[in-house]
Amino acid sequence: MGARREGSRQRVGQNAPVRVSAKVDYALRAAIELAALEDEWPVKGERLASGQGIPLRFMENILGELRQAGVVQSKRGAEGGYMLARPPAEIALADVIRAVDGPLANIGGLRPDQLSYDGTAAPLKDIWIAVRAALRSVLETTTLADVAGGQLPAEVTQATADPDAWAWR
Repeated sequence: MGARREGSRQRVGQNAPVRVSAKVDYALRAAIELAALEDEWPVKGERLASGQGIPLRFMENILGELRQAGVVQSKRGAEGGYMLARPPAEIALADVIRAVDGPLANIGGLRPDQLSYDGTAAPLKDIWIAVRAALRSVLETTTLADVAGGQLPAEVTQATADPDAWAWR
């Protein structure tokens, strides 16, 4: 049998490959751009879009989602635009990702802790929990200020210093 919700016989559909959506990429880039422009807040959406080469329509939709999630604030009027809702050092990359894409790791729409596997696949649940923990260890500890300032946490620089991290597989 396949993965199923713990305590249920419901099967989970096929999993998509682990990937970062364009929407998440755009949202992170927009938020990092806002962090870098902190002294110039509020910043027009057009400036953020052109600064990151993101189509304006996508930028506006993403900024709306970030606003609804409380990551950014907006100010109306001729002098209006967008600003981060908190200082860049207080906003983790995970906050931005969750705002536009939901939980960091799910398998077929379920949290890893909700899964149950039969037989020899039973330990797979622990693997998915470990994958989620690894994502959190980077994305919850790296802030917009870290990226905008080019000062990444030691865990990130150590991981990227390993040549194997750059290998395509």
